[in-house]
Amino acid sequence: MAGAEIEHALTRLYQDLLVAWNGCNAGAMADLYAAGGSQVGFDGSVVNGRQEIEAHLRPIFASHPTPAFVGKVREVRGLGRDAALLRAVAGMVPPGGSDINPDLSAIQTLVASRAADGRWRIEMFHNTPAAFHGRPHEKKKLTQELRALTKPAG
Repeated sequence: MAGAEIEHALTRLYQDLLVAWNGCNAGAMADLYAAGGSQVGFDGSVVNGRQEIEAHLRPIFASHPTPAFVGKVREVRGLGRDAALLRAVAGMVPPGGSDINPDLSAIQTLVASRAADGRWRIEMFHNTPAAFHGRPHEKKKLTQELRALTKPAG
């Protein structure tokens, strides 16, 4: 798989992850992971394996409306023939809102591997708060960048 093909595959996997989150679909989200895949959530929660990931997400989606992600891929890097890394930034739009909440912005890292069937699956997804302690200008800059993703083109 050439560099552009890996970039396309990983970007699609990341977009599918955001779509599953935004649709509050724990099963679809867990299905994107490798059998032993891991997730580190915004609050530091660590869950391992598809079943645990799905079981962790179900009550989150059921207990309260979750903000929707908007994300921007910053880099995709192949780590060999069957492994790759994606780095992204993301903002969250509260339910019923039209603007991101800057306090929920995140730096995201996704590591994926290509399975025997050719399908790319998430081995690790890490969602870190973009707090930028002591650097409010960085937080503002990221907020403006993500806010542009919520505006219609034109």
